Amino acid sequence: MRMPVAREGLPFIVIAWLMAGTLAWASWWPAVLVWTPVAIWVIAFFRDPLRPGPRGAGLVIAPADGKVVSVIQIDEPTFLGGQATRISIFMNVFNVHVNRYPASGTVAWREYHPGQFWNAATEKASLENEQSSVGLQTERGPMLVRQIAGLVARRIITDHGEGAVVEQGARMGLIRFGSRVDVFLPAGAEPRVRVGQTTSAGQTVIAEWV
Repeated sequence: MRMPVAREGLPFIVIAWLMAGTLAWASWWPAVLVWTPVAIWVIAFFRDPLRPGPRGAGLVIAPADGKVVSVIQIDEPTFLGGQATRISIFMNVFNVHVNRYPASGTVAWREYHPGQFWNAATEKASLENEQSSVGLQTERGPMLVRQIAGLVARRIITDHGEGAVVEQGARMGLIRFGSRVDVFLPAGAEPRVRVGQTTSAGQTVIAEWV
């Protein structure tokens, strides 16, 4: 079964395999042996698998593949306007990097913030790194989803603007090449994951409304 890939990755995939073909044509076999795994990795990085999973207004679904690096209480003044639970998921360069909406709702707020490219797993990244924030108004209440660039990420793609109606588990965007996604939840939503746990975008339940 052929694995679908994100459309944004097609130019990178073509370039990687053109390079592999050029090296083979020139009979630079040591370089071919080194470059071919890189070209295969480029395909793997931009894979965009179908992700059926649990759905429902009472559930908050993981927006990213990766590892939970923090679950903390924090002030979120920009959209929620108060105390929130923040669940942070770090994506390494081997994870799927297509992000998905954790809940159905309306995009009520969007903001892009240019910044630095520190290690996305650190707390410093949440304050200083390039990031794109999406405020969702859901059936159960508001939530904020923040895509944060990492050490080697240089572009965040967020698919929808304010006013868009989005579905739980549908594609939200993509970050190249190693990054993090934070979900900010108000009172009334309880975390169902712990630090160190791995998540699968569109499938893992990370919180429930109570």
